[in-house]
Amino acid sequence: MIFKFNNLSNSNSCIHGVTTKICNEPQKFSLAMHTGEDISISFDNRLKALESLNISTDTKVILASQTHSSNVVIVDDMSTAGWESMDDAIADCDALISTKAGVLIGVLTADCVPILLFDNEKQIVAAVHAGWRGTKANIVAKTVKIMQEQFGCSNIIAGIGPSIGACCYEVDSKLAKEFEQYRGAVSSMNGNYMLDLPLINRFQMIEAGVKDSNIEMSNICTGCENENYFSYRFEHGCSGRFASFIGIKE
Repeated sequence: MIFKFNNLSNSNSCIHGVTTKICNEPQKFSLAMHTGEDISISFDNRLKALESLNISTDTKVILASQTHSSNVVIVDDMSTAGWESMDDAIADCDALISTKAGVLIGVLTADCVPILLFDNEKQIVAAVHAGWRGTKANIVAKTVKIMQEQFGCSNIIAGIGPSIGACCYEVDSKLAKEFEQYRGAVSSMNGNYMLDLPLINRFQMIEAGVKDSNIEMSNICTGCENENYFSYRFEHGCSGRFASFIGIKE
């Protein structure tokens, strides 16, 4: 039910996890509240997800209304947002940074790239949602820079979660051209262009100053492993979403 990164698991103060799709659970264990599914079932699934992380269901959780933007918001209070409904979700935002212990932040995805960031010394975490638009706008590098410049983070650890892989992400030549500066991120298969968004986000973090050795890739493609993860592309506009959470223990 929960995927975890080895590098983030090495710290006793970091809570994190990526939920999965579970076909025999209600709504296949989707945590989405913005796609027309039964919100009460999605909330029950969210509570089960917290239990799977071995943390209290009373934990403050903050989620955003994701819009494929490059907007980054620093969470500076202890108020739950976007958890029981989308009405109070942080508006127009695709990356959250938290400095508060006892707060969990997260992003919801179904092919886009979820990225979790953590600085053990400064006790700062971030959750990033990077589709092709956010990746083009360098949202993960922008998030890293804010962590560095505003909080003095110098040793950020990163986990790049399950997302559509280059094996399954076919794009047109116009979109492929947008990312051709990233060596190895655009390939050709049977005359079609294939785009490696996880790799591009890795490159962007390295360019922003994150050590290559600090970045862990899940190497899970949501298309290839559609039985375990929601895929908008492979499910033809599915309503399900899985979540990637991160926080600092109190």
